[in-house]
Amino acid sequence: MKNITVLAVLVIILNAYSYAGENEKTYCFLLDPQFGFVYGQAMEYVYPLPGQTKNELLSELLWDMKPIFYFGVQAQFSRIDLMSKPGFFSSLSFKAGIPAESGVMEDRDWRSTENDSLTDFSSHTNRTSEFFWLDAAVGASIPIKSLLYIKPFIGGSWMRFVFIGRDGYGTYARSKGFGTFYPIDDNPIEKSYKGQKVIRYEQDWLLLAAGLSAGTEIFSPFSFELSFQISPFTYCAATDNHFTTKTVYRDFTGWGLFLEPSLDISFSAGALEFSLKFTYRHIGKTKGESYSNMNDTWFFLEPNEGGAGLSVLDSRFLFSIRL
Repeated sequence: MKNITVLAVLVIILNAYSYAGENEKTYCFLLDPQFGFVYGQAMEYVYPLPGQTKNELLSELLWDMKPIFYFGVQAQFSRIDLMSKPGFFSSLSFKAGIPAESGVMEDRDWRSTENDSLTDFSSHTNRTSEFFWLDAAVGASIPIKSLLYIKPFIGGSWMRFVFIGRDGYGTYARSKGFGTFYPIDDNPIEKSYKGQKVIRYEQDWLLLAAGLSAGTEIFSPFSFELSFQISPFTYCAATDNHFTTKTVYRDFTGWGLFLEPSLDISFSAGALEFSLKFTYRHIGKTKGESYSNMNDTWFFLEPNEGGAGLSVLDSRFLFSIRL
């Protein structure tokens, strides 16, 4: 994946210089080192069958990224003066997270057939062991009366997260039998997971979205840009490995609504540009087929559908040099 990213960046560089040679001082290429962090959660869902529970979910697992720090690079090719005339732009951004403990993982189940009360709860220390994030966009820039510009564009993204939950504890309601349970605070079964690796969860996301940005440079040397993306075209392949039960689940889900507003504040000083970007990325509940195996047997289609979600705030600093 890293080799593909490097190759893509080199292709953009070569195209940029080729175009700049024919249109001197019209277009520029920006290569931006970037540093930042994300703060939020990844979600995992199991949907109930009819009559299985009165809750809308059978199971929900929340994986903290609070926070995850990352480093990376962003490459951009666009007109130097966005206010002068229409043009086109492209961008490619890659981020790699620093593995670290990132909060907790919480697992909740609602297994009662008579009500929507919580029946199972466990909490574990969460470590984000892998974090990779690749964004790409291509579109047009259109000035409006020398006051602002708009940029309609198409964006795509790939993300990979791997989490490991360990230690912690579990609280489980006592069963009455036939899908009924005592309240979870009524003498529940308590279990400690100290010293144990309990669960490993990975998500691989793909998404394609339409976006629109609006910005202004009238406050030079400062510039501001607001952007918004939306799409139902989301897909997540996830693997959930429960070490305590030796069960592995694989989910292939999609069609969660993707929403992403962002704000970009930049300061230019000659060939140098400094930027702060704040982005909120939300992917609603996906849904799709789930497969499982136990003790390394064949994978079997589960009767319950699985799902995933994501909700993170991304804050980053970029330093650009105009080439």
